[in-house]
Amino acid sequence: MSSISDLSFDESAAIERLLRFLAVEGITGQEQAIARTVADELKALGVPRRAIRHDSAHERIPLPTQTGNLLVDLPGTQPGPRLLFSAHLDTVPLCAGVVPERIQDRILSRGNTALGGDDRTGVACLVTLAATLLQNKLPYPPLTLLFTVREESGLFGARYVNPADLGGPVMGFNVDGRSPAELTIGAVGAERWEVEITGCAAHAGVHPEQGISATMVAALALAEIHRRGWFGRIHQEEGDGTSNVGRFAGRDGKHAGDATNVVTDYVHIHGESRSHDARFARAITRAYRAAFANAAEQVRNDKGRKAKVKFTARLDYHPFHLKENAAVVRHAQAAAIRSGLQPSLRISNGGLDANWLVRHGIPTISFGAGQNNIHTREEYVDLPNFLAGCRLALALATHRA
Repeated sequence: MSSISDLSFDESAAIERLLRFLAVEGITGQEQAIARTVADELKALGVPRRAIRHDSAHERIPLPTQTGNLLVDLPGTQPGPRLLFSAHLDTVPLCAGVVPERIQDRILSRGNTALGGDDRTGVACLVTLAATLLQNKLPYPPLTLLFTVREESGLFGARYVNPADLGGPVMGFNVDGRSPAELTIGAVGAERWEVEITGCAAHAGVHPEQGISATMVAALALAEIHRRGWFGRIHQEEGDGTSNVGRFAGRDGKHAGDATNVVTDYVHIHGESRSHDARFARAITRAYRAAFANAAEQVRNDKGRKAKVKFTARLDYHPFHLKENAAVVRHAQAAAIRSGLQPSLRISNGGLDANWLVRHGIPTISFGAGQNNIHTREEYVDLPNFLAGCRLALALATHRA
């Protein structure tokens, strides 16, 4: 039987590769440079140029996106069903200008930025996997490596990938998280909503009664949401979930309102609704829609006119929950044990590319590779966990049930 000794790889090269990838800027929607860096590295490792390609997902994503997803086809050295490995190329905007540095067993940001270990650890893990398989001439089945774009701004790359471009994998492994021993087999679903409230400006000191305050409509709506238990962590008779109100702005994303002596005539609010039950996520969104409509009825000017409320919502991603006895879960557990880990199963309250990959018909688990304190200036990569994640990926690719 195979053992952990069969899973050796060049750890120093893997760490150097991660440092190089971390230093390449690629905030969400601007992934062209990091995609080029990854492609060049794969070609230098011996992956044929014809096996590396971009899809056209960026043409379908409804936000400006420099490039499509990067796909790599490895034909394998032995027969077997195709496997998918995925990671996302983009980082959050707080990572712009990052200068990574290694301090003992950690990599941190030298400046006042986030690091981008989310998800450059996954990207480096997948390239290390390809390097090890090719250089060590290991037996492995056909593989597809998927490097997605715009994960951080809504899982767009995974959402708009064409499943036919992936070669028909029977199971997937998404590298994105902290611990390689924690196998994520389910995740929450989410909706994004926004509301535009258009009132009527008036001099707040001379004729305030002539105005219709968009700010007051928003305040009354959110007060109702809070009072009825639809904000934050939600426990209602119909289900459980969470919600949040994010940006509260005026026109062009600037502050709402112009001056204290002018009744505010426009407010634009963004928010989200999450639940492991897709129907309840929609129920949360409906509660917000109703609250804004009710608030508009309460705020009228001296002529009885009320604000106009435009409320729109869209699905961000579907929830999923794989069965514990699913083939992909059993495969991942066996590979984790083989790589020296004690695996545990978990459910995530955050969205992952796996949400959409499962929706595309590819049962996918996620595991980590050393990310910590992501999306903050205190972010760091734990190198022992990064190397353990690389080892697990190698075990997953070479394990035979």
